[in-house]
Parts: sequence; structure tokens; C-alpha cells
Amino acid sequence: MNQSHKRMAKAGVVALGAMSPVAVLAADNPFGTAAQNQYLGAVQGQSGLVGTGDSLPGMIGRIINIALSFLGIVLLFYLIYGGFKWMTAGGEQKGVDEAKTMIRNAIIGMIIIAASYAISSFVVTRLVNVVGT
Repeated sequence: MNQSHKRMAKAGVVALGAMSPVAVLAADNPFGTAAQNQYLGAVQGQSGLVGTGDSLPGMIGRIINIALSFLGIVLLFYLIYGGFKWMTAGGEQKGVDEAKTMIRNAIIGMIIIAASYAISSFVVTRLVNVVGT
């Protein structure tokens, strides 16, 4: 793969990141903050962010869940990068093997993260029930 193809691929990744939905979150709200505040309590209650802030096990559980979610996102990008490497290997067996290893490791990591998330959620729920809020 020559330099111009690599440069175009990098520019495509940067452009994709620039057009991501995260940039939309910075946009002004046409409805103002009154509409946000009206439904904030309902959304907090449904998302599970209310009620565990009083207890230490609940806060620890939230921190663990946030960390595991972040790791899952990192592994998703690692998986996508492995697929990108496979597509751009250009028929080289070494590049394809490296990409397959990356994809396999990312999938194994996602399975481990999902199991950790389930186990920590179960343990923290039981701990909050025992300790109380």
C-alpha cells in the first residue's frame, strides 16, 4: 500500500470521527433548559443513577460499570482497527494473520468484559441489598 492510500485512509478515519454523533451533543438545545429539567428526574430514575449514591457499594458498583463500559468501547475500536488492518493487508499473509489475531483478541476481551460486567452487577446488587441504601 503506497503512502497516498495510507494518507487517504487516515483522513477518512479523522473525517469519520469529526462527523460522529458526539459532536452533535455540543449543539444548542432549541427547547431551552426548562424542557431538560422537566424530564431529568424521570430519566435519572429509569437509568439507575438515582438511589445508589447514598451507599458506598452502590458508588463502587457504578465506578466498576463505567470502567468496564469504557474498556468495552476501547475493545470495540480495537476490533474495528483489526478489521481495517485485514482490509488493507493487500493480500499479505503476515498482515492478514496479524489482523486475525487482533480480531480474535478483541472478541475474547469483549467476552471477558461482558462476563465481568454481569458478575460485578450481580455482586454489587446483592451487596447493596445486604448493606442497604
